[in-house]
Amino acid sequence: MSHHHNHEAEAFGRRVLVTMLINLFIPAAQIAGGIMAGSVALISDAVHNLSDFTALLIAYAAHKVGKRGPSLRHTFGLRRMEIFAAVANAALLGGSAVYIAMEALHRLARPMPVMPSLVAWLALVGIVGNGFSAWLLHKDADSNLNARGAFLHMMGDLLTSVAVLIGALIMGVIELPWLDPALSLGIVIYILFNCFILLKESMHVLMNGTPRGLDLEAVRLEVEKIPGVGGIHYLHAWSVGDDSVALTCHVVVSDQMISATETLTRSIQEILLSRFGIDHPVLQFETSACGQGELLCQAGCRMN
Repeated sequence: MSHHHNHEAEAFGRRVLVTMLINLFIPAAQIAGGIMAGSVALISDAVHNLSDFTALLIAYAAHKVGKRGPSLRHTFGLRRMEIFAAVANAALLGGSAVYIAMEALHRLARPMPVMPSLVAWLALVGIVGNGFSAWLLHKDADSNLNARGAFLHMMGDLLTSVAVLIGALIMGVIELPWLDPALSLGIVIYILFNCFILLKESMHVLMNGTPRGLDLEAVRLEVEKIPGVGGIHYLHAWSVGDDSVALTCHVVVSDQMISATETLTRSIQEILLSRFGIDHPVLQFETSACGQGELLCQAGCRMN
């Protein structure tokens, strides 16, 4: 499992490097073309693309740092660095959205003609490049917040390029100078929505929230089915990074030698890993439930 994870991590690093190169070429072409064509939507798309290079650089750096193992100073290692990268990427998304909104509102107040044919061709370049980048990163987006941040940047660019292309095609038939900045404001709404989702999920992890999809009551019921377990209580579960879930709990057993609990420990560990993906359980055995025996720890788990 460790070898497979390391292989996947290396593959993700290579995919990020490829998308970084793509996101240097695309904005350079779009900014030059946007200035020539007088298109604020195209320039907005380019600025968003350029911020993506920074976002990808942050994602790649965090990915590299997060691979460092545990130390006396950081006993879980530095895997949460990727979560901080996701927060930084959310901030970049928000900053680019503010810039685009300001430019679009200024252009709405003073509409200017654009060159729809040039805008359309450059938007098409963005669609191809961003589409390929999004395809490269989509595999990691479901299981890694850092990867999801990079993927959302790519998807945002892909959809904005599509919006710019549609606007250019329409303006090639009908003269609508307000359409270009209006599309930019639509881009802003999409970016801010994704920024909020990414920031919400990242902060949930940083606040040691229960990992999404993990039902602690279901964990309790499954573990209590194991022969020899009299009950479990005071559960804490949190994400160490995007690829590791830790859990601590108290387990009630009959009075016995410590060595007798080794088989029971392995049984509990197997259930937690296979059914719930919990790979770092810490179990505290006791002969009677401390406190009120509640599912969640109350008042700092003070003993009554």
